[in-house]
Amino acid sequence: MSLMSKLLKSTLIASLALSATLSADDMDGVKLFQTKQSTKKREKKLQVPPTKQLVKYIKRAIVKNPEVRVNGVTVLEATTHKELKGWTVLLTTMDLTFKKKEIHAPEMMFVKDGLITNNLVNLKTGREYRNEIKPSVPKSMYNDAHLLFGNKDAAHKVLIFSDPECPFCRETVPDIFKAAKAHPETLAVYYYHLPLLRIHPVSDVLTKIMHIAQEEGRLDIVEKMYTLKISPREKNVAKILKAVKKQTGYSVTKKQVEAKSVQEAIDEDIKMSGKMMVAGTPTIYIDGKWDKMRNGYKKFIKQK
Repeated sequence: MSLMSKLLKSTLIASLALSATLSADDMDGVKLFQTKQSTKKREKKLQVPPTKQLVKYIKRAIVKNPEVRVNGVTVLEATTHKELKGWTVLLTTMDLTFKKKEIHAPEMMFVKDGLITNNLVNLKTGREYRNEIKPSVPKSMYNDAHLLFGNKDAAHKVLIFSDPECPFCRETVPDIFKAAKAHPETLAVYYYHLPLLRIHPVSDVLTKIMHIAQEEGRLDIVEKMYTLKISPREKNVAKILKAVKKQTGYSVTKKQVEAKSVQEAIDEDIKMSGKMMVAGTPTIYIDGKWDKMRNGYKKFIKQK
């Protein structure tokens, strides 16, 4: 796991530090959103406990902070892993309230024959399986608002969660943009903002500028943000806007950046990162599946 992934994950854990007492009303809020079961045979293999039991497990083993109220748990997907015979992997979102703020925190659970845990480790290799699995991308995430490069009916879809100040993103994401621009019938790139503000707070303003630029059709500005030279700790909006204008030629106002609609759009992207159990940037999916190595798109380009 990258340093940024660890920092983001530790930040999430520290900010939530869960636990609360459940009432009967809480139990009614528990939802089973989706299970990945295509055949009766597969249904027999998958083990999804009653949702009340899942909430009890969260309360007992995961939640630590008595100030956090557990409202329910959403199972995004139930699946398996080829190395974990007999185990069902539940990809979930814990629905919580902390200081009157609703939080949807991702959590993974492994279930087998009445047993449940939030991690399994291979003693020989040290591999933690919670780091090997992510939910499949729902079709709703492939929408025009997030389409950046390539044609929406392209042969393959690449979905990215990224922060322009992330050094790993700077190494990877521009090449994906370039590939999609060169092969629009092969690759369609869908982009979601995930500013890592504890690491580089300047991304708060930069991602908003990127959103505005995309809405105006200035996709060149989105690309240029990955080479922008600015202190990652910069918070002064005026200085950030000046740097962007000087280095890219793109001018936006403080009023535009601070518009409610812009903030809501970024917040929605961040919310989706939680549902997809994204723990760092860049996180990349190819045709709905997590691309751990971040270079899966290249094999489609080589075929050309």
